[in-house]
Amino acid sequence: MRSIRIDQETIISLEEKARQIRKDVVTMIHESGDGHPSPALSIADMIAALYFHVLNIDPQNPEKPDRDRVVLSKGHACTALYAALARKGFFPLSALPTFRSLHSILQGHPYQRKTPGLDATTGSLGHGISIGLGMVLAARVLGLDYFTYVIIGDGEQEEGLIWEAAMAAAKHKAGRLIVLADCNGLQSGGKIQEVGGIEPIQPKWEAFGWHTQSIDGHNLKDILSAIFQAQQVEDKPSIILARTIKGKGVPFMENNNEWHKKVPTKEELELALAALGGNR
Repeated sequence: MRSIRIDQETIISLEEKARQIRKDVVTMIHESGDGHPSPALSIADMIAALYFHVLNIDPQNPEKPDRDRVVLSKGHACTALYAALARKGFFPLSALPTFRSLHSILQGHPYQRKTPGLDATTGSLGHGISIGLGMVLAARVLGLDYFTYVIIGDGEQEEGLIWEAAMAAAKHKAGRLIVLADCNGLQSGGKIQEVGGIEPIQPKWEAFGWHTQSIDGHNLKDILSAIFQAQQVEDKPSIILARTIKGKGVPFMENNNEWHKKVPTKEELELALAALGGNR
């Protein structure tokens, strides 16, 4: 069984990684003229924890069979994932400014055939848990012991396919399937409760037979502790309900749903970078 080191040095390092990811996000979207900044900013801490501390991956051998898998089901937040992949060494940092450009390896939603380090093509909401479950079941057939992590949104849980996959994962006792839900309370159409009313969400997942936890999605210690606990559960899938702030780190974007899909001007980029600790 794996262990996860959780000490102050690790937390400080991951906080810095998350801060850099956020700087990359706002810069990439400004330079490309398109993108979804606030949904990417809210998952930066979870992405940092996974890619810089938790995952068994190797940028020099991105296709190794026993690598851990990550499925970004909320694919519109891909700038955070691209930033982590680049800073992990899967491709050069010089590729980041090409985001959403024609023929770029960094498309507007994750496209597995173009981007080194990606495990799944996503963007049509609701499919990620099904994809992740398939990966977990494939590992059983192949005799491999990797974990599969799926990142979903809270509005995404209004999709019926999510719950079909939830039932199937519980039936198959998919203990190596760990879902992280970005629960920032907002979706493109407005507040979660006004659009779909999915809360209280934790009892629903428990009723579907999942191991559940609810945490502060910006607290690196909480994130690492929750992932470690989920890794210990062998007979059921796990979901970590991470309570987050949409637009986290940039004050004028925080909880402002106008920034779900919006491009910062040059002046707004400078303000955002200043809030995040300086130039890119």
